[in-house]
Amino acid sequence: MLNVRIKLLKIFGFTTNLLRHTKQRIKNFLANISVYRFHREAYALAYINIDLLKTFRIQGVILDLDNTIVSEDDLYLSPGAEAWIEEAKIQGFKFFILSNGKRRYRAKAWSYRLDIPLINPARKPFTFAFHQALTHMQLKPSQVVVIGDSRHTDILGAWLVGCHSIQVATLPHPFRWWEKLLGKRVQTPYPYRNELWNNDFYCDE
Repeated sequence: MLNVRIKLLKIFGFTTNLLRHTKQRIKNFLANISVYRFHREAYALAYINIDLLKTFRIQGVILDLDNTIVSEDDLYLSPGAEAWIEEAKIQGFKFFILSNGKRRYRAKAWSYRLDIPLINPARKPFTFAFHQALTHMQLKPSQVVVIGDSRHTDILGAWLVGCHSIQVATLPHPFRWWEKLLGKRVQTPYPYRNELWNNDFYCDE
């Protein structure tokens, strides 16, 4: 009888310690999640933490092209953007480009260079192209982040379909009349002192 009691006490002690340890691990996990919040803005694509995206179970990226990867006037590239894309691909991320740009041959050239499927014109923020991209990647909206420079096209479109979104600063380019009028309401200016790379790939003049 005494041996049975001893065994029961040992089992009870082991179970109590296991529960205490499990409870502490859950607390630590929740604490980490609260620290690593999903950042909604970044200066450039290369500033986005790939491991942090994986923490939030992101598996796919819908990218904007103009003024996110390359400036609309073809002068500048987002520093480190192509290396960031390649690294994300190595880590298993799927990609799709949605571009509202009017120069289709230029968009196709970049799609080929980056080896990423493309819809152009995408007519963002309307959701049709977003749904096509999700279907192609075979991912749910909650598994995808939309990255672009414009609130009224990229970020609004992401919200309408239920995707995460990250707004990057718009690369320097000649501003159209509506951009001058709306200003920071739709775009974040590229920091004056931040590095810029010259574009030497495709210039459609």
